[in-house]
Amino acid sequence: MDFAGAYSPENLRFLMQGLAVTLKVAFISIIFSFIFGAFVGILRFARIPVLAGVLVIVVEIIRNLPLLLIIFFTRFALPEVGLKVFQNPEYAAIVALTVFEAAMISEIVRSGLQSIDKGQMEAARSSGLTYTQALRYVILPQALRRMVPPMVSQFISLLKDTSLATVIVLAEMMHNAQIIAGKNSNWAIPILGMAALVYFAVNFVLSLVAKRMEARHV
Repeated sequence: MDFAGAYSPENLRFLMQGLAVTLKVAFISIIFSFIFGAFVGILRFARIPVLAGVLVIVVEIIRNLPLLLIIFFTRFALPEVGLKVFQNPEYAAIVALTVFEAAMISEIVRSGLQSIDKGQMEAARSSGLTYTQALRYVILPQALRRMVPPMVSQFISLLKDTSLATVIVLAEMMHNAQIIAGKNSNWAIPILGMAALVYFAVNFVLSLVAKRMEARHV
């Protein structure tokens, strides 16, 4: 193992460039998956006739598909029907991760809302609040406490899942680590070990943030 060569300034710079892409894709995907997932979860909780049934089918289909398949479909199938923008690996990865994670987040939101005792909604409505007001001011704040841990865990999974986008040649951290390791077989263990350490550090920080957020809402 050649640690000195693997950790040359050039290699570390290239690895950090991949990390920047990883964080960018993960951050954008987290934002959009949270927005869409929360919206779908609330709609499912509201049990709007027909719409709720359609959303259940869509969410269950997405949740039970491999993320890798969704990534491949976004990158290679959608451009074939005219959506050429997804020839860009970064756009394809963001959309695929957003779709997959939004389905997961929607289930977390729906379950969190359903975990609140029905009497809370009834009491809020009897006090004169509309359904929307009761949901916003009474149910959501309580449900949020229970949503934070599983939601952050899902976001941590999303960050790790960005590595799957290496199959569509997204220049994220694992992609760049593979390129470095391919230059010299003696660099494989050191550089992959460094990538593992970086993933651990980022996800550990996220877990600490989650614990602090959970403590504030207790």
